[in-house]
Amino acid sequence: MKNKIDYKWEVLALLWVAFFLNQADRQVFNVVLPLIKADLDLTDVQIGLIATVFNLAFAVLVPLSGYIGDLYSRKWIIVVSILFWSIATMFTGLSNGLIMLVLTRSIATGGGEAFFAPANFALLANYHKNTRAFAMSVHQTSYYIGIIVSSYLAGYIGQLYGWRNAFYIFGGVGVIHGLVLIFRLKDKVKPDKKEKQGISFWEAVRIVFNTPTALLLTMAFCGLVFVLVGYLTWTPTYLFEKFDMSLSMAGFNSMFYTHLMAFIGILIAGKYSDKIAQKQPGKRLLMQGLGLISAAPFIVLMGNSEILLMVYIGLAGFGFARAFFDANTYAILYDVIPEKYHSSASGIMITIGFAVGSTAPLILGYMKPLLGLSFGISLLAVIWVISGILLIIAYKYFFDEDYARNQDQLIT
Repeated sequence: MKNKIDYKWEVLALLWVAFFLNQADRQVFNVVLPLIKADLDLTDVQIGLIATVFNLAFAVLVPLSGYIGDLYSRKWIIVVSILFWSIATMFTGLSNGLIMLVLTRSIATGGGEAFFAPANFALLANYHKNTRAFAMSVHQTSYYIGIIVSSYLAGYIGQLYGWRNAFYIFGGVGVIHGLVLIFRLKDKVKPDKKEKQGISFWEAVRIVFNTPTALLLTMAFCGLVFVLVGYLTWTPTYLFEKFDMSLSMAGFNSMFYTHLMAFIGILIAGKYSDKIAQKQPGKRLLMQGLGLISAAPFIVLMGNSEILLMVYIGLAGFGFARAFFDANTYAILYDVIPEKYHSSASGIMITIGFAVGSTAPLILGYMKPLLGLSFGISLLAVIWVISGILLIIAYKYFFDEDYARNQDQLIT
C-alpha cells in the first residue's frame, strides 16, 4: 500500500518534468523570435502566422488525442508525444525560411504536443482522487517554472550561440526525458476490451455540450487561452522594443514576475480548493471566475504603463490572479464528466480553447504596426472579464446538478 501511495507522487514528478519541457519547448520560439525575424527577414504578420498555425495544428489534433487516450495506454501516448515534439524542436533549428518554420515548428511540434495534454492530465487524475486539485496545482507549477527558466536560457543561448542552438538543446533534453519515461512511467488503469467498445468520441462531445458546467468552462477556457497565447507570444518582444532590454532580460522579465506569482497563487488555490470542494464543489468555479476578473486591471497596467516598475507589478498581479483558474480547470471538468471520458473531454475542451486562442498572435501581429502592442495587450483584459462572468454564471445556476448527475453515473 505504501509503495502505491509513494508511486502516485513519483508519477506526479515524472509528469511535472514532462510538462516543464512541454512549456519550455513552446516558449523557446517566443523568446528568440526577434533573432529569427532578423535572420530570416520575416514580417510581424509572418511571425504571428507561425504561432497561429502552431496552435491550430495543436487544436485540430487534440480531440483525436483525447479519444485515443481513453482507448489505449496513456503512458505510451505520453512517451511517443514527448519524443516526437522534442525531435521536431531540434529540426526547427534547421529552418531556413517561413515554410520550413511552419512545417517543423507549427505543424510537427504543435502536432506532437497535441497528443500530450489529454493523456497527461487523465493519467495524473487516475492516480490522484482525494488529492486531485493539489496534484494538479503542483503539476501546473512546472508550466510556470518551465516558462521562466526557458525564457532566460533561450535568450541567453540565442544571444551567445545563435537561435538555432536554443532549439537543439531544448529538444535534446526532451528526448532524454522521453527515454526515462519508457522505464519509469506506468498506466494505472487500462481499459478492457468491453470498455473500449463502449467509448464513443461523439458521445463524449454530446456529454460536454449537454453539461452546462462543462460547456461554460470550455467557453471560459477559450478566453483564457486567447489571452495567454497572445501574452506568451508578444510580451518578450514588447519589453525588448519598448524598454530597450537585451533579449535574455526581455525574455526573463516578461515571464518571471507573472509565473513566480502564479506559482505562489496556485499552491494556495490548490490547497484550499480540495477543502472547499468537499463541502461545495461548485465553489471551484467561483474561484476561477473571480480570479480572471481580478486579473483584468493588471493586464491593462502591464500593457499600458510607461514605467517599468508598474509593468512588473501588472505582470505579477496578472500571474497571481490567473492561478485560481489554473488550479481548478481539470478538477471541475472531471467532477462533471464520467471517468471513462476524462481524456476525450479534456481533448474537446483543449481543441476548442486553442482553436479560438490560436488567433491571438496573428491578431496582435496585425494590430502591432497600426495601434501598437501596448493597446493590443491592454485589450486582452476585456476577454478575461467576459470569461470570468461566464464562470460565475456556471457557479450560480448549473454546477450542483451536473456534479450530482456525474456522481450517479459513477455509482451505477
